[in-house]
Amino acid sequence: MASRLLKLGKFSGLRRAVVLTKGVRSQHSATASQGDKYTRPAVKTEIPGPKSKELAARTDSIQNTGALSFFCDFEQSKGNYLVDADENVLLDCFQQISSLPLGYNNQELLDLCKNDHFQATLLNRPALGTFPGLGFPQLVEDSLLRVPPPGLNQVITMACGSCSNENAYKAIFMWYMKKKRGQEMPVLDDLAYETCMKNQVPGSPKLSILSFDGAFHGRTLGTLSTTHSKPIHKLDIPAFDWPIAPFPRLKYPLEVHESENAAEEARCLEIVEDLINEWNTKAPVAGIVIEPIQAEGGDNHASCEFFRKLRDIALKYDIAFQVDEVQTGMAITGKWWAHEHWGLETPPDIVSFAKKMFVGGFYFSDAIRWNMGYRIYNTWMGEPSKLHFLKKTIEIVNSQNLVNQAQLTGDYLMKGLKELESAYPALLNSSRGQGLFCATSISGDGARDKVSKDLLNQGVLVGSCGNESIRFRPSLLFSPAHVDIVLDKLNVALNNVNG
Repeated sequence: MASRLLKLGKFSGLRRAVVLTKGVRSQHSATASQGDKYTRPAVKTEIPGPKSKELAARTDSIQNTGALSFFCDFEQSKGNYLVDADENVLLDCFQQISSLPLGYNNQELLDLCKNDHFQATLLNRPALGTFPGLGFPQLVEDSLLRVPPPGLNQVITMACGSCSNENAYKAIFMWYMKKKRGQEMPVLDDLAYETCMKNQVPGSPKLSILSFDGAFHGRTLGTLSTTHSKPIHKLDIPAFDWPIAPFPRLKYPLEVHESENAAEEARCLEIVEDLINEWNTKAPVAGIVIEPIQAEGGDNHASCEFFRKLRDIALKYDIAFQVDEVQTGMAITGKWWAHEHWGLETPPDIVSFAKKMFVGGFYFSDAIRWNMGYRIYNTWMGEPSKLHFLKKTIEIVNSQNLVNQAQLTGDYLMKGLKELESAYPALLNSSRGQGLFCATSISGDGARDKVSKDLLNQGVLVGSCGNESIRFRPSLLFSPAHVDIVLDKLNVALNNVNG
């Protein structure tokens, strides 16, 4: 395998090009810029190390720790680097499951925490739907309404991605029934008021949300009924019997499989229409929900044309079209919202968000808006202190041109992944992405997990998705210098796993 590494080093156009020998780690480093105080990964122990294992044992006496990877020292973490309990310094390409837009301990966000107004908002957490602070309207205007999806000017906040989608589904059902009745609420003596208290029609109508195979929209009961990525998420949990359409399974490289991929997308769209018509007699489809990129399901992509045609289907049947941007939102794809790549003539009816936006919620159209209090409601309705972080982050993203940087750095990462595909054609394939939202597939029984573990032992943290993919979800401060480090380490890991 050394010959492959030599070939990669000899012909690579990237400035990371080096001659590697099996077992020898390259020495690329990134200058301590973009908020970093570290220049390269530094691994002192196995991961998880002894301190993480000790803390895990303590935690396991309190709760299940089956999903726990290792414990983090957040005080020592900085920028793109995460420090664990055993002082291992990791180049973090996963950023708390795609949730930190500016990495760890951004100084401008830390300075914000010293502000008296921020501290008062944090300490005196309001029940936003009933007792918001006097600065709340301005705060929403200065944060969420500075970056709305094109065509949407209504927004409501929630605590997380699952409850954002759950309440978005409720808004869709309410909108659908308002259309059917001609008014938002039934007349006062309508049977609906009595039957809804017994979970019976007509007050609890038989309606459905159409979702896609491989999707992940959350873990609450409604969203779990539209989640189809892993059995462990759903096993033993009752679910709504709602229609599920196939999501296109594209072949790579895209330019080699244009006709097959076009046929696959046409097949999926045809089934969507068939399902809408089929379910019209048992539980009419009130809305369609879809991710721009199916993240948990395996970083599955579809063409812009596919999404435009799907939007047209929703318009044809007068059903709501929701785009779940919980993971793809906030600039990581090279646009603020991933669905902006599609070039839609008619905006989505709902766009949900969370993660890097600091707070959950959804934008929605004027038509979706409801006018009765308590229909979409909970005690917290989000967390206004997080909107202060969002406001400052938007300023940083714009001032440092980080949306464009995400596209350029993502292009650089994709170029390197495709070169590695050429060096390891039997192992690495199907590299894909938009901006920094990238993934690649690793073939072979258990090969993906071996590569991920090898990368971690070298000090690079990546995520996994689907059955054989690793995914990259770095911060918006991720630079080509960081990409160099990742590609060097991935090169070594592939060589080690390939034998």
